Amino acid sequence: MASVRVGDFRPSVHGFHFPNAFARDPIRRFQLGSVATLDIGDVANGLCGGMSYTARDLWEHSVRPPADPAPPARGNPRFEYLVNRQIDSFDNGLVPLRFFKLMDPNRPAREPWWAELLGRFGIDRHSRTWVMVNVEWPAIRRDLDGGSLATLGLVKVVSLDPNKLGLNHQVVAYGYDLEGTVVTLRICDPNFADDETVTLSFDTADPRASISTSWSRPPDLVFCFFRAPYEKKDPTPFR
Repeated sequence: MASVRVGDFRPSVHGFHFPNAFARDPIRRFQLGSVATLDIGDVANGLCGGMSYTARDLWEHSVRPPADPAPPARGNPRFEYLVNRQIDSFDNGLVPLRFFKLMDPNRPAREPWWAELLGRFGIDRHSRTWVMVNVEWPAIRRDLDGGSLATLGLVKVVSLDPNKLGLNHQVVAYGYDLEGTVVTLRICDPNFADDETVTLSFDTADPRASISTSWSRPPDLVFCFFRAPYEKKDPTPFR
């Protein structure tokens, strides 16, 4: 079995020590003069993208996460940083769009012969298995083999309802184990503070088949995953 880890990264040391559980509060609040207040989003729905991106920022800048077991509240510069990184993790809407496309229940269960033909015209009708094995896993592996963490989007629902986008999730991969064709990604998950046992496994043997991933935290399911874009930012409030 081959094993790869990024440096000495460990979720219990380099991840946050508080879970992704925040009190109800808008992600953004705009004051419309003296007329009204406009609230957008709710941090109680989670800041998994912000926490994942910030954990990676801390790692990239050799800064340890705070020892606090409780999440910061509004007014704390660290809270504002997490919120800003949550917004950054959307990549100007491209990440939610990627989630929505991979959530599509009309994607074929097995890779059809005509999917590659449509791809030449910019039409993505590949199966989720084909996407994971042929596109996303190789990109994630290049990051990890090169000594970099990888930010992942986890597709946790299959639906055409855009209101269910929030059921998806973002995490950090810090290594993998490879036994034959079976890959087990080692995951730092903001929903499980300090937990070093979170994994995502899948078999790359047949990209044209219909495979299921094995997520270590049932009853949740992961139907697909992708490498989320990341740009480094200096986590000044955490220094």
